[in-house]
Order: sequence, then structure tokens, then C-alpha cells
Amino acid sequence: MSKQILAREIYAASRLSGEFTLRSGQQSDTYFDKYMFEANPRLLSAIAAELSSHIPVGTHVLAGLEMGGIAIATALSLHTNISAAFVRKQAKAYGTRKIAEGAEVHGRKVCVIEDVVTTGGQILQSVKELRDAGAIVQDVVCVIERHPDGRANLEAAGLKLHALLTMDELVKNSVE
Repeated sequence: MSKQILAREIYAASRLSGEFTLRSGQQSDTYFDKYMFEANPRLLSAIAAELSSHIPVGTHVLAGLEMGGIAIATALSLHTNISAAFVRKQAKAYGTRKIAEGAEVHGRKVCVIEDVVTTGGQILQSVKELRDAGAIVQDVVCVIERHPDGRANLEAAGLKLHALLTMDELVKNSVE
């Protein structure tokens, strides 16, 4: 599937019409539901196939961020044969008490996986916690770069963002 067709299909699967309250509290008649493309096995497989070329050489672990990054990291792991870790927003107070479950991250080159990057705030928090756990983190891979502020914030923290699509590309390809 070409990148343009993939963009069109992601947009078509994820753009919803109705009455929605946005995170900002504003009302909107449209909503972009990223979980719709993550829950579609055909789209998720095509996304992973395209994203696999964005994984930096030498990556030991794909760290999917809770919640949307976990599906993407799992699909990428299947396509690349690179182990996955699942990063919680907050470590649980029981069990292993780890921030990252699954593959060991200590001393390993970890690539953070996220579905959509807007400001990068959760990524920056998770990267700090992964580094505190001994991970070597320099790269972030995402399906959609929603806003350029996210890239700027990540770059300011010394991280390189590899995005499959920008939101502008999604919108542009949806009308062609």
C-alpha cells in the first residue's frame, strides 16, 4: 500500500462526525480517533510495514507508550523481530513495580514508539523514566506528527523524531 493510500485510509477510519468535547473543553463536530486505525488489523499491519523502515539501526527494544503506542510497538515487533517493552504512565505499587514491562531496557538502545505526537509531553516524561531505569533513548517513532511543537520539544531534549505522516499529509491525502 502506498503512503498516500495509507494516509487516506487512516484518515477515513479515524475521522468521526458527531458532537464531541475536546481535551481543551471546546465542542467540535469532528474528532480524530486514533484508536480506530490501531484497532484495524489490516491498517495496523500496513502501518507497521511502513514504520519499520523508520526504526534506527541498532535498536534493541521498541518501547510502546501506554496506551496507543503499545499496539504500534507490538505490530512493529512482529514486523522487525525486535523485542518490545510496554511503558506505563506510572509504575504500579505492586508486582514488579516497573515502569516498563516486557523486554529489559537497562543498558539497551531503546526506541520509543507512540501513535500520535502533539506536544511530546508524555514522551518526555516517559523518556526520563526509561533513562532512570538505565535505557539508552535517542529516538522516537510515531505514526502521526500532529503539531510541529512536539518535534521542537523533543529535539530540545536531544531526541530525534521519526514520523510516518504529519496531520497535514493526512488531511491533504484525504481530499485527493
